[in-house]
Amino acid sequence: MEFDNSFDVPLPPDETWALLRDIERIAPCMPGAKLTDILDEDTFKGEVAVRLGPVSLTFKGQAHFEDIDDAERKARVKADGKDAKGRGGANAVVEFQVEPAAGQSTVLIHTNLMLSGPVAQYGRGVGMVQDLAAQLIGQFAENLKADLVASPAAPGATETVVEAETAPVKPVSGFSLMFRVFWNAIVRLFGGRSATP
Repeated sequence: MEFDNSFDVPLPPDETWALLRDIERIAPCMPGAKLTDILDEDTFKGEVAVRLGPVSLTFKGQAHFEDIDDAERKARVKADGKDAKGRGGANAVVEFQVEPAAGQSTVLIHTNLMLSGPVAQYGRGVGMVQDLAAQLIGQFAENLKADLVASPAAPGATETVVEAETAPVKPVSGFSLMFRVFWNAIVRLFGGRSATP
């Protein structure tokens, strides 16, 4: 299934692009996610806790940036994740681009998501997945803005947010795989700041 989302960042395009490439800083802004390892500057491992009704799931996976175009401020992220107990998985290709918008920036995201295993039954309704994606992106954007206000250090500065490693991860209610997609996409984006749908 494919769908599009977007969110605004109160920074100029170049600064927004640098921020989105700073996974350690933005990962804590994604609800329900946790950055677990940085393999290199373009490859990351992480996990996301999700609650689907009475069932709690934890998806672990890896995301890799490719086709990075700094001049156009766009990139593609490939990610995959599997439930720790073997109840399904997800593969996603997420393309994102930063564009100028009235003194700030808009991040455009196109996601192609494939679900597998028992979890796939929850993703049959494309509308539900799109709604959840919109909610997660909205929460991420709000958390990111709050972080920028609290820690206005320039992207790429030596200071980094470490809450992703110390704060407990709270499950995301709803469709977790969607989020997994997101975590890759926005990748960088993607960690354990407290925000629940």
